[in-house]
Amino acid sequence: MGGIDMLPERKNIRLPYYDYHTNGMYFVTVCTKGKEHLFGEVIDGEIHMNAMGKYVARQL
Repeated sequence: MGGIDMLPERKNIRLPYYDYHTNGMYFVTVCTKGKEHLFGEVIDGEIHMNAMGKYVARQL
């Protein structure tokens, strides 16, 4: 048992009259299972991406 039926209900945070089909800047958050550091690490407040982090950054 599990899957999509087990996800919590989320609040809609979209602006009611904003056209999301237009060009614009968006903030993207990627969460990993168990908050595992898959894309690199933060050292002295600076992000140091590993190969996977660099790949994901290029794709976004």
